[in-house]
Amino acid sequence: MQDDEIVAIYRATIRPLYAYVSRRVGGDRAMAEDLVQDTWMRALDAWPRRGRPDEPLAWLLRVARNTMISHFRRIRPESVDPQTIDLEAPGPLPDEPDVAATVSWGLARLRRRHAELIEAFYFDGKSVREIATERSMTEKAVEGRLRRARAVLKKKLAKLVRPAGTPARAIKERTIHERHS
Repeated sequence: MQDDEIVAIYRATIRPLYAYVSRRVGGDRAMAEDLVQDTWMRALDAWPRRGRPDEPLAWLLRVARNTMISHFRRIRPESVDPQTIDLEAPGPLPDEPDVAATVSWGLARLRRRHAELIEAFYFDGKSVREIATERSMTEKAVEGRLRRARAVLKKKLAKLVRPAGTPARAIKERTIHERHS
């Protein structure tokens, strides 16, 4: 690949890639920049060896998503009580870094199909109708799957709630134990 081709792809993709990541980290600029930079570093490493993908933006979005999942599997947000997050809200989640980190932590622990539905609805602002059309499903099927995905996410987020008097270390040990069982 030529340098000018990489620069052209970068210019064409940087804004949508940054917007995608930024929405999922609640506008946390430093985190979004780090994740976008990491995504582009992976592209610069992979593309010369494997060739440029047919759809660079789609490739970058997938890598960014996987990078965020890896990031949120390593951390444990503690600043927001997950019970205060309204997953039944008809529109996007509040655009706050702590809320986004908490939700992203939970999404990193869901099956991909559940996480993608929640992401499309809450982070991308797509309607049930748009999601149904994209996935060749009925709206009723999307609503049912979205309802089940929310229920699973609520259970995952409930693990973040620390009972009064329980030290953070005990919660972390419980989480490690649950992963290995």
